[in-house]
Amino acid sequence: MKKLITSIFACFALVALLSFDAQAQEALKQKPSPLGMVTYTFEDTYVKVTYGRPHLRGREAFTENAELAPLGKIWRTGANEATEITVTDTVKMAGETVPAGTYSLFTVPGAKSWTIILNKDVGQWGAYKYDEENDLIRFEVPVNQSDDMFEPFTIRFDQANGEISLQMIWANTMVSIPIEF
Repeated sequence: MKKLITSIFACFALVALLSFDAQAQEALKQKPSPLGMVTYTFEDTYVKVTYGRPHLRGREAFTENAELAPLGKIWRTGANEATEITVTDTVKMAGETVPAGTYSLFTVPGAKSWTIILNKDVGQWGAYKYDEENDLIRFEVPVNQSDDMFEPFTIRFDQANGEISLQMIWANTMVSIPIEF
């Protein structure tokens, strides 16, 4: 009898353990817009960008009536939480001085140029509580066409001809922000 009770208890414990493991695996499903992070280091200074990577999935971006990032509207520059950029020392972005710190990166996409916004209010979900009064800087950068089609929104650093730029690319639209260290 004792063996039977021990066997039944062991079976229940095994079933409970397996169901817990299945629930733990369920929690590890990848988000539709996974987290992305890029960094660039120059001497003792680095720049880090953390952002959500939405995918087009048959939707349009950067048109007036786009479901994703419509022209002329404030955008969190990615998905989920507002994109954040951290610099460990003063840098210049498109000629504008950016002191060391962490900032939310918002944009206003346009057909010919984008407004780039570094905002002092970090930890926001999307752009729902964006407050222009917390802007550190705003500047414009021109829109370019990418040679390749990008299904996921992509932020990357590019180094060419001795210059460094932060590129944001989605579909075949690209903007580049020159960075001086």
